[in-house]
Amino acid sequence: MTTFKLPDLGEGLPEAEIVAWHVSEGDTVKVDDLLVSVETAKAVVEVPSPISGVVKRLYAAPGDVVQTGAPLVEFEEAGGAAAAGERPSARPATGEQDTAREAPRADAGSVVGSVQASDEVLEETAIAGGRRRRERGRVKAAPAVRAQAKRLGIDLAEVEPTGKNGQVTLADLEAFRAKTAAAPAPAARPAAPRQPAAPSATAGETRTLRGPHRAMAQSMTRSRDEVALCTIFDDADIHEWLDKRDFTPRILRAVAAGCAAEPALNGFFDPETLSHKMESRVDIAMAVDTEQGLIVPVIRNVERMGLDEIRAAVARLKEATRNRTVAPEEMLNYTITVSNFGMLAGRYATPLMVPPTVAILGTGKLQHDVVAVMGGIEVHRRIPLSLSFDHRCITGGEACRFLAAVIADLEKPQ
Repeated sequence: MTTFKLPDLGEGLPEAEIVAWHVSEGDTVKVDDLLVSVETAKAVVEVPSPISGVVKRLYAAPGDVVQTGAPLVEFEEAGGAAAAGERPSARPATGEQDTAREAPRADAGSVVGSVQASDEVLEETAIAGGRRRRERGRVKAAPAVRAQAKRLGIDLAEVEPTGKNGQVTLADLEAFRAKTAAAPAPAARPAAPRQPAAPSATAGETRTLRGPHRAMAQSMTRSRDEVALCTIFDDADIHEWLDKRDFTPRILRAVAAGCAAEPALNGFFDPETLSHKMESRVDIAMAVDTEQGLIVPVIRNVERMGLDEIRAAVARLKEATRNRTVAPEEMLNYTITVSNFGMLAGRYATPLMVPPTVAILGTGKLQHDVVAVMGGIEVHRRIPLSLSFDHRCITGGEACRFLAAVIADLEKPQ
């Protein structure tokens, strides 16, 4: 027997929730067959089988939270029955060697990236999350193709396969992507009346925190216990903006400008060694509110981007986040955070950063304020800003210089 433990999903998270099993006890599986969909605080991850064999025991049920390294599945490896002196029913009676026997493997379940892979064709039978089955038949694709399709946000059922035995290939994905990009945009429809968002909880409900909600509880507890929090507030006057709607890309560009002016806020603090590391890369975590909770994807190297590039990156990540197709690696190793809570409500706030980062910029609801100008008063549009920082390593002067640079960039016409 071989026990497969919940692998380290590469996110630094200690646990995951079982979303759906794709096998049952007694099933025979091969290397790379999909075993289970699990939900971490950040994404839904499909876990493949590291070995070929028979599933003897499933250690958890859908909805259970399993610790990393805890038993997940017990297998009887292919050839195991013969090794025990039993005669498999499918074994030829001619005395031939049992070709199904496999060489012993080291435990491949410690890290997802180390799970043994193969080039065999897999039939995709479940959508990420495992909560519903495909209705248009099974799709044949190798693991690398399935992973690439997920990263690109492509439904494999929509792709015309050209590979052997109806297999979808990487070339098919690229052809589908090019065809989709070249297709004319559908005619614009009149905007439907905006409906209020459904509440995330029900009155009288008692819920166990899971997924993003559970991660938020853990992160905010750590923030409360470790950070010497300080917040400063100000407003950016955007009355001169030429594009009146380009909020998020302009805010991200302004944060990069703030990091260039005052690098101290772009980096990490280690309380054990009392060391403050300042990064040259500006990788901004962008908090996105979803029905499942707060998800925080990362836009990399914003300091190298123009507004068009930032705009495209924001659109892609927002869509991937809301569809829960954002890859785990797209939510790691950020250097500073932005929270645009003003899209919902609120002028100022005290946003909390997650250690080891040292700063977070919150943007409030756009305001029309009366401002004094030479010779009188005018009504200008202004963005309320709330900058929280870790006062253990960031001085008030550094925070103010950062915020001043952010405001100066935001107040440019374009």
